[in-house]
Amino acid sequence: MNSTVELMDIGMKCLIERLGLIDAERFISMIIREQSDYTEWRKHYFGDMTSEEFHKAAMEYGKTHTLS
Repeated sequence: MNSTVELMDIGMKCLIERLGLIDAERFISMIIREQSDYTEWRKHYFGDMTSEEFHKAAMEYGKTHTLS
């Protein structure tokens, strides 16, 4: 398990690789500013998907979308 600092570092590297530095910073700013309800956001994007279904979908996505 990664420490909080390690997790933040990995997350920022992923965002920067996919979005570029400026859009990664914009994304973080939006997350901080928004007073959102995570549960509602999750329902909107993932519906009634179980954790097993989510894991399977993520693994399939990972096979075709690499960060490097």
